[in-house]
Amino acid sequence: MSQYYETSQKGSGQQDHDVVMRGRKILDITGVKQVESFDNEEFLLETVMGFLAIRGQNLHMKNLDVDKGIVSIKGRIFDLVYLDEQHGEKAKGFFSKLFR
Repeated sequence: MSQYYETSQKGSGQQDHDVVMRGRKILDITGVKQVESFDNEEFLLETVMGFLAIRGQNLHMKNLDVDKGIVSIKGRIFDLVYLDEQHGEKAKGFFSKLFR
């Protein structure tokens, strides 16, 4: 993973992408390009390293700074999944559920 991260960051000018979870209750995420959708059970974020789906219970946005690309989410976190080309079928199914 670190090899992929290093090679994708070199010379690309992308901002850093970090995910910090505290106590399975608070998520701080940097490198967010935009918030695609969210509700109290699911967030879909576009990050500099791909789409990130966060699933949980009683989720709400604690902080949003679009200029800096920072999002903080509070609630009970169950699942963090990156949706990319390697998981094309999974991503397709996830998006089709979102936009019904």
